[in-house]
Amino acid sequence: MGHALAVAALVTGVMVAFSGVIGFVGLMIPHFMRLVVGGDNARVLLAAMLAWTVFLVQADIIARKIKRPEDLPIGIITGLVGGLFFVWLLRRRPMAA
Repeated sequence: MGHALAVAALVTGVMVAFSGVIGFVGLMIPHFMRLVVGGDNARVLLAAMLAWTVFLVQADIIARKIKRPEDLPIGIITGLVGGLFFVWLLRRRPMAA
């Protein structure tokens, strides 16, 4: 079990490094929406699309306002939020032995 978790973490790290942190947060939004709207996949999909749109627009606005007149890369904001959510998700449930 420990090796599978290490391989999954390594593959996730490689994919995030390749595609960027905006895609990483795109993996977190459906998990959050499942907690909010329940397990119905149709509702989760619709809620995740709406939440992803709202989140990305809000992150862009924050990134533009933090470091005026220059733009802060939006990946910094999304990476911070995604990383914090991922840590919260890991701490929420105890890992199986």
